[in-house]
Amino acid sequence: MSAHPPSGSESRPENRLGRESSPYLLLHRHNPVDWYPWGEEALGRARAEDRPIFLSVGYSTCYWCHVMERESFSDPRTAALMNREFVNIKVDREERPDLDEIYMTATQLLTGQGGWPNSVFLTPALAPFYAGTYFPPEDRYGRPGFRTLLTGLADSWRRRRDEVELQADELLRAMRRYLEERVQPGDSPPSPAVAGAALAALEQRFDAQWGGFGGAPKFPGAADLFLLLELAGAEQPEAGGRAAAMLHATLDHMARGGLYDQLAGGFHRYSTDREWKVPHFEKMLYDNGLLLELYARESERTGDPEMARVAGETAAFLAREMTVEGGAFASAIDAETDGHEGAYYVWTRPELRQVLGEEDHEFLAPLYGFAGEPFFEGQAYVLHLPERLDAQAEHRRTGRDELLTSIAPLRQRLLAARSERQRPLTDDKVLADWNGLAIAGMAEAGRVLGTPEWVERAARAADFVLSHLRPKDRLMHSWRGGRARVAAMAADYAFLVHGLLALHRATLARDGGEEHWLTAAAELAGEQIERLGDGSGGFYAAPDLPDLLLRPKDALDGAVPSASGVAASNFLALAERTGDEQWRREAERTLSALAPLVERFPEGNRTAVVATLRWAVVTGGPHRAGDEGSRPSAAASPLQAEAEGTGRVEADLSPADADGWRRFRVELALGEGWHANASTVADPALVATALEGENAELRGVRWPDGEPLAEGGPAVYRGAVAITGEARAVGDGAAALVLTWQPCDDTRCLPPVRRTVPLR
Repeated sequence: MSAHPPSGSESRPENRLGRESSPYLLLHRHNPVDWYPWGEEALGRARAEDRPIFLSVGYSTCYWCHVMERESFSDPRTAALMNREFVNIKVDREERPDLDEIYMTATQLLTGQGGWPNSVFLTPALAPFYAGTYFPPEDRYGRPGFRTLLTGLADSWRRRRDEVELQADELLRAMRRYLEERVQPGDSPPSPAVAGAALAALEQRFDAQWGGFGGAPKFPGAADLFLLLELAGAEQPEAGGRAAAMLHATLDHMARGGLYDQLAGGFHRYSTDREWKVPHFEKMLYDNGLLLELYARESERTGDPEMARVAGETAAFLAREMTVEGGAFASAIDAETDGHEGAYYVWTRPELRQVLGEEDHEFLAPLYGFAGEPFFEGQAYVLHLPERLDAQAEHRRTGRDELLTSIAPLRQRLLAARSERQRPLTDDKVLADWNGLAIAGMAEAGRVLGTPEWVERAARAADFVLSHLRPKDRLMHSWRGGRARVAAMAADYAFLVHGLLALHRATLARDGGEEHWLTAAAELAGEQIERLGDGSGGFYAAPDLPDLLLRPKDALDGAVPSASGVAASNFLALAERTGDEQWRREAERTLSALAPLVERFPEGNRTAVVATLRWAVVTGGPHRAGDEGSRPSAAASPLQAEAEGTGRVEADLSPADADGWRRFRVELALGEGWHANASTVADPALVATALEGENAELRGVRWPDGEPLAEGGPAVYRGAVAITGEARAVGDGAAALVLTWQPCDDTRCLPPVRRTVPLR
């Protein structure tokens, strides 16, 4: 199941990465680059030789990481330049999420955006002074090529050392303010009213037509969905109903889109479009563990058979395709095969006809979205359900179960044909935190769906983690090839305890439950407090290690929920199940430590808001959605606040004609010194200016021509930008035009800005 090197590489010499266990690092072991893993050997050499460090952070299923490896790190000329001027370090972000957070923060502060590969240049004292993500090998689209960048930075280090170190000092101060000083403890847990502000912020971003939040690219956003699930059971019917509607619509659209693997089950990482139709094809364990729990619990809440079907298929996918020897779960499945994104998953029309035959092709095409023209790279389809199965069954005057029975053998033929293709690589390292999420999902699926097999699968994974990743009664983060590596972090403890508590709940019917799961959960929760707790409350994200530039506190939700928020809910569950008051006190301390940040920025702390609502129940308050008069808090960060002020939007709308169409003119006025990328960009690292309809159709949209940023560079807009066309409202919800742009100046780009123009 593990990642393997390109064909023919075994005979080439290996660099130091050949001694590592990470599949991502091993993929670079034949590069001519003199790579080091992160550690004292590399850091000591940088200090001894007074040389800058080039730090490259990625992961094994990262598409653009593979591209940069092929284009730059495999090139002898580029490698020679890197080896001469820098100490080169490669890090697997999944093995060292602590390093990843620190240096991704630097990239975001310097450029206004982030992503992987993360390419950061450090002083020998580990302070970053320049950063970016993917760099092309040659100058392209007005962006420097990687060799150009290396040459320029090496020259700056030699000739303008004082300026470089001054910039590093300024950046380090900004990083410290963001990572270490953002969590200032309060005197008590947050008010439950923060839920109202968090809900209002989600409503403001909700896509009523396609579900989810915001435009493309669109991520599942598990923390958002868990908050909606919590609020769906709130005592305030109006707020709970709004939350339930957003939750169910989002889960339904995700499950019907190409984001969900319609043949094998399981979810891809995110959607490249607003409709969830074309995904980025990597499959991550954390997404599938979180979404499995969500679909199982939504099935329990609503009785919707589609929620149950998706939960069952996702559990089967994890058992079949992401389970390693011994029962634990692998980390991820790659997006590409032989350099082609999605090649394993997409279908051309001739391929579909060959597998299905003419009659079955015509039967299945409208059901799975390949009746029209190909939409993936102009030549292929991603299977998806344009309508719910019960609606499709009604059109065909049959029942949902009968339709599923008819579809099943056709899906099996397609799946069998797909299995003959070359499979994407699987990263088979075992991570304690992501396994905790998968254990929780499998246990909840088994409990809700009445499938003991899934509970047993969860138990096997838990046994593996507790026996292989806890040598000498100290939890470790990562395991592969017989070795446990890296001291456990806050997420490892919080997510694994969450999984063990779910296992305990799933086994309660067995003579009161399998108590050893509860015992193990309590032991790990105590270990988390001992090893990572801060005296003033809350948790550090990682242990205090000498190679960490900073020591952030865990606080905000991201691709996974915040460990501190999950830990607070864990403590409340432990208090309820053990009767031990110490756990209630730990929940209070944790929530109090987060309170000022949660009350200032609830939409970035949805997991802590969930724990706050549960705390309110424990202390006798109502479980409610909060004050209806609450409003979303200020922008998520100083960078976002700055971005919001870079332009203003004005619009003119004509009265609707007989068919509901209205002519529009939307003008974006950019401030002096700012520009935005044009409506079409070739560089994947750039965010195009876009106009979309929310509960609205658009036609005849006309964009102005952009001006080149530099000779041969990308087109950009400056000053006033007018977009014209026609729009009409569809459906029953609020309809609007949504304009998105990313403001940039001559040195950096800020986070994208999204403005809406109501249509009714």
